[in-house]
Amino acid sequence: MLGDGACAYFRTGSFAAGARLVGAISALPGVEDQHPDVDVRRDGVTVRLITITEDHYGLSTRDVELARQISAVARGLGLAADPSAVQSLLVIPGAAVTAEVMPFWRAVLGYEPRPDSPDEDLVDPRRRAPGFWFERMEQPRPDGGGAIHVAIWVRARRRRRASRRRSPRPDGARRVCALLVDAGRRGGQRGRQSPPRWAATERLHAPAPWRAYDPARARRPGPALSS
Repeated sequence: MLGDGACAYFRTGSFAAGARLVGAISALPGVEDQHPDVDVRRDGVTVRLITITEDHYGLSTRDVELARQISAVARGLGLAADPSAVQSLLVIPGAAVTAEVMPFWRAVLGYEPRPDSPDEDLVDPRRRAPGFWFERMEQPRPDGGGAIHVAIWVRARRRRRASRRRSPRPDGARRVCALLVDAGRRGGQRGRQSPPRWAATERLHAPAPWRAYDPARARRPGPALSS
């Protein structure tokens, strides 16, 4: 579950196998209308689905149906989705007056205002790089400057049924644990919030929130494609 649409990574093992998967996806009915974002690498394929209109930025019923079809064709090729290999990033610049800093970032990045929230968000028109969400700071820094946070969505650990067997931690959980250990060494604090959230501060004092996905609270919900 990620913050910017349905996303899945299929480990193919070779560029040729990845190309075959992309070819199978391209043959699905209605795929031209949904415009999935597909990234092909030598060891795997990442697929992302999201519907963007003037008043909506997120999943639609058609996205969910196409996600199921993509998972099905992947299974037909002997491929399974690896939820631990996907993540989503959101850069959050903070400023006392966000309207004063958005033009700078728009010019530097070549981004465009997000159609449904043009006063808050800038997005990559090619849908490759992370989005920028501009947050108003209630208490500006003494020097008048702003701050930048990076929100990272990773796979949260599933609840285990009562069993003596312990399954390996997903990659997201391992990374959060490593982050908490490091934060503890530096005097960081562990919060108890819902959804779970950890804020780590690196040496340059740039907080990096880690959030487990909660469909009821996330600004940009999206189920992951399943195998």
